[in-house]
Amino acid sequence: MTAAELPSWMREPEAPARPATVEMRVAARRVLSDGVIALDLEPLDGGEAPGWEPGAHVDLHLPGELIRQYSLCGSPGDREALRVAVLREAEGRGGSLYLHDVAAVGDVLAVGGPRNNFRLEPSPRYLFIGGGIGITPLVPMIAAAGAAGADWSLLYGGRTRASMAFLAELEADERVAVVPEDTMGMLDLEAALREVRGETLIYCCGPEPLLLAVEDAAAHWPAGALHVERFKARGDLPDDEGTAFEVVLRRSGITIEIAPGETILDAAAAAGVAVPSSCREGTCGTCETIVLEGEPEHRDSILTPADQAAGDCMMICCSRCRGERLVLDL
Repeated sequence: MTAAELPSWMREPEAPARPATVEMRVAARRVLSDGVIALDLEPLDGGEAPGWEPGAHVDLHLPGELIRQYSLCGSPGDREALRVAVLREAEGRGGSLYLHDVAAVGDVLAVGGPRNNFRLEPSPRYLFIGGGIGITPLVPMIAAAGAAGADWSLLYGGRTRASMAFLAELEADERVAVVPEDTMGMLDLEAALREVRGETLIYCCGPEPLLLAVEDAAAHWPAGALHVERFKARGDLPDDEGTAFEVVLRRSGITIEIAPGETILDAAAAAGVAVPSSCREGTCGTCETIVLEGEPEHRDSILTPADQAAGDCMMICCSRCRGERLVLDL
């Protein structure tokens, strides 16, 4: 009997799909707000752009071996191009500066994905909370919620009105509350989240202080009601080097030792088993790997508490082992 003929419960879990990288041309660029531009990326061969769902992002491969993730903010039904919004970060690592100051219409970029770690789950009601550039993945989510006939509202904060992308189209809807910090102060999360509303899902994206504040204000909501997406690793994760442990790469037939401060990703590469990666801090999901045996010590900022408790996958760029041994599907 072949593996394909086995009952589903007897088969080994499938490894997460690794998104392909394709070359795409910058077809258009426009200013969305102070410090934010939109780029439309079209296939070089004139074919269809990859399909995607609200919450998805792509990896842009930039000069200097930079790989940066940007949420898709166009329409999933538009197969002519993919649209991303990019905040200019003067103190960043150079990716946004290249896209703002160098990349031009007609330039070709390598694009990985799309990949989705922030899926919009079906629900009759949604509360969206966006901070700054965190509004980007929420825009197609709001459109999808509306198309499905769901009730929704949006709480949108930013430094100033001039810095807030998509403002004109969003604030025309009475379900949107726009809160520029310079004139109205911070978002009143306590008031927004005080009352638990049945069957309501919360989707939030923005800077880390906002996400932590929302997690705190929504702590009394049912498990699974809150969904967040982070641009950077959580600020409350362990930062110690951990202890040594053993990792068995089952498909490769290799056993490797992981030293304190060493990542599984780097140790596997040194043993000749290269796994695609990007952020190297547990925010993009590129290196997600199936766990066959052992208990991971999760240090990523993607998996939900339920996903982490299940222990059947991990991000090997940052997570470690709670015991002495892991067996991975590599």
